[in-house]
Amino acid sequence: MLYWLTKLSDGGDLFNLFNYITVRAGGAFFTALIFGFVFGPPLINLLRRQQGKGQPIRPDGPETHFAKAGTPTMGGVLILGAVMVSTLLFGRLDNVYVWLVLGVTISFGAIGFVDDYAKVSAGNAKGVSGRVRLLLGFVIATVAGFVAMWAHPDTLQGQLAVPFFKNVLLNMGYFYIPFIMIVIVGSANAVNLTDGLDGLAIMPVMIAAGTLGVISYAVGRIDFTEYLDVHYVPGTGELLIFCAGLIGGGLGFLWYNAPPAAVFMGDTGSLALGGGLGTIAVVTKHELVWAIIGGLFVVEALSVIIQVVYFKSTGKRVFLMAPIHHHFEKKGWAEPQVVIRFWIIALILALIGLATLKIR
Repeated sequence: MLYWLTKLSDGGDLFNLFNYITVRAGGAFFTALIFGFVFGPPLINLLRRQQGKGQPIRPDGPETHFAKAGTPTMGGVLILGAVMVSTLLFGRLDNVYVWLVLGVTISFGAIGFVDDYAKVSAGNAKGVSGRVRLLLGFVIATVAGFVAMWAHPDTLQGQLAVPFFKNVLLNMGYFYIPFIMIVIVGSANAVNLTDGLDGLAIMPVMIAAGTLGVISYAVGRIDFTEYLDVHYVPGTGELLIFCAGLIGGGLGFLWYNAPPAAVFMGDTGSLALGGGLGTIAVVTKHELVWAIIGGLFVVEALSVIIQVVYFKSTGKRVFLMAPIHHHFEKKGWAEPQVVIRFWIIALILALIGLATLKIR
């Protein structure tokens, strides 16, 4: 919105600064951060009054988690509010990618909100049926896939970019939309599965957002893409503003989610953030690189899939408990140990993913 002030500029005044994506990204970050600090306490108090017993705790979970009973959930509303306000203020509203990522994020957030509300109302951890959530997620991802293909340059439509190789594109044809559906829905649910300990999900999400923000900015500049030998996708640079807002809002949320958490993100936040990041990967043609950057989320999701499949086949478990962060808790790791070590892994994977821009 503030970008439109550039029309009042004569080229050398304050309004001219809004021409620069990096300046607007900085504004989005601090706006989202302040939003989180200001609206965090009243939101937490409201959620505590409305929810009473807070988020239901899994009866089969680690014993240390029972001390968290009564902690309110749906804290993802704080992050979503910060991201929306900062992106709408500092992003270019004539950019289709901005609206696409915002739309997917809000849509998955709505699914998560209904799921969280169902859990809190019923007083158990069941919530909305998994099949219903998946169906709605695939519908959203299908729409997002067609919009992304329509917005992409003709040479990139239906193409899958392969990392580490120069100018290698795989024409997926009719299989590209199903692939996008798996990327976006898989991302949303993988982040959701990771959100099981205080601060565990939000820091890797911010790390991933920062990495995808850099990639979005680079892919959206023709001079950078020529130097790096990556595919040029006009307009993706504006997604740096969304990512900056997500990091600012995430830090504001982490202030209250740090152990012992005053509020949980809930499915409202985890599904929304995962879906939004997956969409950015699709828009920037970095779907395969996203599997590296978000490798921690991939491992969390795979641990659940492996556990379920192996248990149904043999009646035995591979892990003491899934997702895998609970496995390490059962092995005796303290919660802060699990969280910080997983943060380190997320940072390492993000740096590897970022290196794919140059290693080719």
